[in-house]
Amino acid sequence: MTAPRGFPLDPTLNPAGALIIDVNGPDLTPDEGRLLARHRFGGVCLFARNITTPERTARLVRDLRDALGDEALIATDQEGGAVLRRLDVPHPPAPMGLGALRDAAAAREAGAVAARGLLELGINWNFAPSLDIHDNPLNPVIGERSFGSDPALVAELGVAWALGSEAAGVMSSVKHFPGHGDTQVDSHLDLPVVHKTRAALETGEWRPFRAAVDAGVGSIMTAHILYPALDSERPATLSPAVLTGLLRQEWGYGGVVVTDAMDMRAIADRYPDGEAAPLSLAAGADALLICGHGDHALHTSHLAAVERALKTGQLSEDRLHEALARLHGAAQRFPGQPRPYPAAQQAQDEAQVRAWAQASVTRWGHFPGFEPAAEVLLLTPDQPDIGGPYGDSLRGEALADALRVHFPHLRHANHGPDETAEARALLAAFPDAPALLATPTRWALSPAQHELAALLARRGGVHLALWNPEHARDLPLPAVVTYGYRPAHLEAAARVLLGAAAPGVWPLTTPTPA
Repeated sequence: MTAPRGFPLDPTLNPAGALIIDVNGPDLTPDEGRLLARHRFGGVCLFARNITTPERTARLVRDLRDALGDEALIATDQEGGAVLRRLDVPHPPAPMGLGALRDAAAAREAGAVAARGLLELGINWNFAPSLDIHDNPLNPVIGERSFGSDPALVAELGVAWALGSEAAGVMSSVKHFPGHGDTQVDSHLDLPVVHKTRAALETGEWRPFRAAVDAGVGSIMTAHILYPALDSERPATLSPAVLTGLLRQEWGYGGVVVTDAMDMRAIADRYPDGEAAPLSLAAGADALLICGHGDHALHTSHLAAVERALKTGQLSEDRLHEALARLHGAAQRFPGQPRPYPAAQQAQDEAQVRAWAQASVTRWGHFPGFEPAAEVLLLTPDQPDIGGPYGDSLRGEALADALRVHFPHLRHANHGPDETAEARALLAAFPDAPALLATPTRWALSPAQHELAALLARRGGVHLALWNPEHARDLPLPAVVTYGYRPAHLEAAARVLLGAAAPGVWPLTTPTPA
């Protein structure tokens, strides 16, 4: 018998259990604690602003569980490379660095390294890794977060990484289904559209995700992208054709489906006041990621939209029960009981991270080795921009300090996006010194970087491509490509400049290094 609208079949059903929200700082405030306890959200996603010392963050996680219950899922994005939330433990490499290694065992262990640093704090859900194919060099937001351009390689390494994480006790969420690689729009800012046929998606973007489904990976994160070949009106996050028809019915996936953040403008600009929340649940999502970034009204507006949809019948209680049951199963499988991360294991992992960085570094073109006693000139942007999923970047002064360990006579100059006077003055003062142009940047190269690269191409110089590997092919210089700017990457780059091998295999379909 069907109850009339407005009369819930199950008065104990908790719609908030399908919402994963965020909190404002490193400590749970009393007001936040009351908000969480009142609504009993399904979990919390932590960002860099929440993660400080191990003791303080572990206390925050305990407080979250006290407010929400033991089955709360505590999540973060510890992808590796540039996307890291916890920085005081060994840094897993960027996926593309693992693509340059082409070693599934290394990828599996990298997932375990990421998990060990999270589970020590009680974090039991990692929104990683990205299974997106790097098939668009102009993609503003994926880049080195992808394992590479070959769908088979991405499938092999990405699934290995996810299973390594889960074997170490942290549920993985492979992303961004059905694929964010071939876009030139950042879904944080607007709605991307991918005009590919179903046949093209089958042989490209979908191959890694199908492998993850076959492997039983615990969760999959949706993409806020419109795929007209699948659904001409709704982005994947809101599409029954994508989430239920394709993922559940055709592929038989039984794990958790979680959305990318619903506050991203690809969704929020088109579906205000939380109205996308019930649409996504009705389409087949199990968990809605709602990030207010200080605005808890965003959480409650999405919850209110779900509650309205239940009362009107737009969202069925059976569908919500199904979603909550999957989240319950995930919490049972990955309970988040903190697990010690002994100093000896951390030291072993740190040594492995350094070894991976050295083995993945790739030489683009040829250049002679530098002498450690030589005066070396370093040109850097003052402060690279961040955005999207990125929480930090490498300042020029920090890079100079790291390289001075190997080149004690290094001299450094910053430049702006359009201003090169300081850099030109340094080059003029030391006309015979070897020069390095560093691009510790994710986004498009600036006019100043193009100008300085052209100048160094005439006098001789080397490009340090420390973040976006596509920059190596865009500048007329030989390059050291590191797939990241963490300490292990900087040490690896310095060793290559001093003459060490650069054994990494170029993981992209763009022209390979000469």
